[in-house]
Amino acid sequence: MGGEALHIIGAGGHAAVVADCAETAGYSPIHLYADRKPTQVLPAEWRFMLCDDPVSRIAGTGGLGHVAVGDNAVRERLLEALIKAGVSCPPIIHSSSVVSQHASLGFGIALMAGAIVNARARLGQGCIINSGAVVEHDCHLGDAVHLSPRAAIAGGVTVGARSWIGIGAVVREGVTIGDDVVVGAGAAVVADIPSGTTVVGVPARPIVRCS
Repeated sequence: MGGEALHIIGAGGHAAVVADCAETAGYSPIHLYADRKPTQVLPAEWRFMLCDDPVSRIAGTGGLGHVAVGDNAVRERLLEALIKAGVSCPPIIHSSSVVSQHASLGFGIALMAGAIVNARARLGQGCIINSGAVVEHDCHLGDAVHLSPRAAIAGGVTVGARSWIGIGAVVREGVTIGDDVVVGAGAAVVADIPSGTTVVGVPARPIVRCS
């Protein structure tokens, strides 16, 4: 992809990491779009644009797009809008990540530095595999899943759409995690988790909320 421009929705910390990954993959120039100015100074070579309708603006460029928004549901919605608008959204893969030639990657995925995706893994569109995270063989991730830094899921794990696996969490082989699940940092998931559940601890257990 060397020399191709990339248009990124988002200008926060996650967008900066995605832009950095894109640079290692040879994308240039990098354009970032958001409805407010970033709180941190961006590198001079990244071009920022204040924009209330980034989907239409990116579609008008005819270039490649990506959604670098941390909120899983928002990222899913914006990516679907880009694709519907005819924007090509290739995976953004850091040069130091390792991806099996037998893995399947959906549109708009971001693989950060040191990420590993092994054989026959299938990742839906808009997933984030963060720095040093591991997706083992035969795993299936739904759309807009986020594996935080150093999270690791063993072979044959299924993770439902928009679920978030926290920093350093681990998931035992063969486990099924539903949609919209949150797994806390450092948790160890050893049994299936139903949709909409938040779990923490070792072993991971649902949070009980007081009424």
